[in-house]
Amino acid sequence: MGTVTISPKFQVVIPRWIREKLGLSPGQKIQAIAYGNRIELIPLRPIKEMRGFLKGIDTKVDRGADRL
Repeated sequence: MGTVTISPKFQVVIPRWIREKLGLSPGQKIQAIAYGNRIELIPLRPIKEMRGFLKGIDTKVDRGADRL
């Protein structure tokens, strides 16, 4: 776990080990979400990079009689 400091301009620096682990690059977009009492930063990925990430997922879901 790392600690960051908020600058006077409300900016933070993501620690190097996190940037490297997640493969973040300068200029990359991230989504900021306020969740309860914390902030979550989620890297936005190109749609082409998402291809196949659900491969092997079980698509059999029990549905109610009124659903298709």
